[in-house]
This record gives sequence, structure tokens and C-alpha cells, in this order.
Amino acid sequence: MNSMPIRFATLLSLGLAAFVLGGCSSTPDRVSSGKISARTFSFVAINPQTARFAEAREPIHALIKNAIANNLGRKGVNQVASGGDVTVAYLLIVGNNASTVAVNDYFGYGRDTTALVDKAQKGYDSSKNPNYFEAGTLLIDIVSPSSGQVLWRGHVTQPVLRDATDTVRSQRIQEAVDKVLASLRIGP
Repeated sequence: MNSMPIRFATLLSLGLAAFVLGGCSSTPDRVSSGKISARTFSFVAINPQTARFAEAREPIHALIKNAIANNLGRKGVNQVASGGDVTVAYLLIVGNNASTVAVNDYFGYGRDTTALVDKAQKGYDSSKNPNYFEAGTLLIDIVSPSSGQVLWRGHVTQPVLRDATDTVRSQRIQEAVDKVLASLRIGP
């Protein structure tokens, strides 16, 4: 368990790469109901049972949440502490040639995390790269707080860049979030 924070810290430095969540499954990697009508959002509340493990990951979550808030703020959707027009949930998946780990602290309940992780691992495996690699997937859902329905879903998968400076990590995360949310349409 001691190596977990190190693995998640590597996710901070997402680099450039192709999307890999593809294939057949009942869990879609993309969902869209058209334009999302929202002026405010809040994040899924952290699961209190994972809070003791989440402390080591909180710097990562802070960067991701800040990047999401920046992107949505530019689209006219501002963060509130709770009770927003929509709820933002996100899932982190880190994988390599042999294994995959999911961090669902801010993903909530009601969506099949296992199927999404399986899709990511199949995508990682499909590269046929015989060399060791690590990749990170960031999946973001926009959810209706009243019904729990996923209104929009997007993701990006990129290689993990090790030993990046804090500035580079922050920039990479913002770039990854901007890629994920590029197709999100906000409107009346």
C-alpha cells in the first residue's frame, strides 16, 4: 500500500497520447444528451470510508478539481460547495502492461467502475508495446443531481510522464482536463 501514493503521483504528469477506451461493453465511454443547461456545479462528495487513504492523493485531486473548475468557469459554469445545477464526478485509472488501478474517490456510486477499468486495461493491452509503460486515464461525468443520470461523459488517456516539476504537472493536468471537456456544450 505504501507504493500507492507514488503510483497516483505519477498520474499528475499526464503526457500526450491517443484515446484508448474503446471496444464493446454495456458501459459507454462517451455519453451526451446534447447541451447541458447549468450555471453552477459541485463535485461528488468524497466517500468518508476512503478519506483515510485519500489524504495522500489530495494534492492530485486538488490539481484535477482546480483544472475542472477553471475549464467550466471559462464556459460560464461556476463551482459551488454543494447543490449545483450539475454534479461533476471523475475517475482516475492508472495502468501498465499488466495491471490497472482505479481511484474513485470523486466518482460516486451508481456507475459501473469495474467495466470502465476493464475497458481501460483492454485499451492499454491493445498497444502491443513489448516495453514497460504506464498510462493514465481521466474520465469525467456530468451528472444530474436530481436523477443521478449521466448527462455527459468524456475521457482522455495519456502516457504517464515521470519526474515532472510541479508546474509541468499542473499544466499537463489542465491540458488533459481541457481535452476531456472540449466537446462539452453548455447552453440553455
